[in-house]
Amino acid sequence: MINDDTIKLLNECNAGIKMGVEGIKEVIDNAESKELIDVLNKYLKDHEKLGDKTHEYLNKFHDGDKKPNPIASAMSKVKINVKMLQGNKDEQIADLMTDGCDMGIKSIARYLNKYPAALPEVKELAADVIKLEENFELDLRRFL
Repeated sequence: MINDDTIKLLNECNAGIKMGVEGIKEVIDNAESKELIDVLNKYLKDHEKLGDKTHEYLNKFHDGDKKPNPIASAMSKVKINVKMLQGNKDEQIADLMTDGCDMGIKSIARYLNKYPAALPEVKELAADVIKLEENFELDLRRFL
């Protein structure tokens, strides 16, 4: 039997990945350098792959699909639109995305601690989300 911690951690991973995908899609058309566009496309695909893996688990465990917090999504879009009005677009995108990575890392780490009884494979998935965000942030630094 699947425990609540497993489902809750999966749902939080799913919502976080969706926020990442939404954020990347929101900024990618504003990127100016081919190098940044390539980085954004790579991490968009990587987020989508982890999202697919998360959905596989959710389907396996017969659970629904948690949407990102609508207020957080709306605030993210406003922040993105304001940032895009300021100076160097690539630098602004890198700044926004690194902020998002930091939030994702902290959020998933918090949920890993909050749901210790989650199945090991789901904890590993959460760790993969954290690693993805860490790598994304590192790859964005050269655009800051």
